Amino acid sequence: MKIPEFVDIQVDEKNSVVTAMFNRDDMRNALTGTGIIDDLLQLCDWVNCNHDIGAVVITGAGKAFSAGGNIKDMRDRNDLFGESPIAQQNIYRRGIQSMSMALYRLEVPLIAAVNGPAIGAGLDLVCMADIRLGCKYAKVGETFLNLGLIPGDGGAWFLPRVVGLQRAAEMTFSGRIVGPEEAQRIGLFLELCEPENLVNRAVEMAESYACQPREALRMSKRLLQAGQRMPLNDFLDFCASQQALCHTSDQHHAAVEAFFSKT
Repeated sequence: MKIPEFVDIQVDEKNSVVTAMFNRDDMRNALTGTGIIDDLLQLCDWVNCNHDIGAVVITGAGKAFSAGGNIKDMRDRNDLFGESPIAQQNIYRRGIQSMSMALYRLEVPLIAAVNGPAIGAGLDLVCMADIRLGCKYAKVGETFLNLGLIPGDGGAWFLPRVVGLQRAAEMTFSGRIVGPEEAQRIGLFLELCEPENLVNRAVEMAESYACQPREALRMSKRLLQAGQRMPLNDFLDFCASQQALCHTSDQHHAAVEAFFSKT
């Protein structure tokens, strides 16, 4: 499938891996006031329909990963920030919350290569990834309360699943900026990389995942998500049905043959 045209994201595809770079350094890759949200919606839909793709890497151009909401627009009450409460609610639901759902429903592994500050909704976007890599410039903060706001994009759902409820509460209530070493220590970053090697390391990991049997890979991601919300008995039933599909797949048979050919 041909790569769609995007407005504010630069997308490349190689070795079954898509690398998507937020390309609004002039606005620190803010999610509001740019086309990044709409681009991400289109990206997720395209990837889910394209089973030639095995993994996705997201990162930011320039000095920031994403500054989240555009604070200048909040001050000036531009765009959604100047609308009535009901209109704002609907814009959230159809805008940034649609992005949250789309990234959650992305069927392939998602790796965030956090090249710089990820603040507010930018941090929440990082938490929507399956794997998160940082560098020495990758500061993060759940800073909504500093502006008298809440994480309206679903951050209070994603962040506790990454760092635990107590740490998420502390980060949310304080609104403080967390440095890269602490972010790794609390489990927000899997690894810290040299800045010049960050994206290469993320792509290397993504390519290794994309080499796995493609349909079982997508099923495995769905299982990891389902296991967080289903009772064990229902979850095991779901696993049994998914495993039955795997046992009859050509990819499974090919993987078994390849295993014996190595022995």
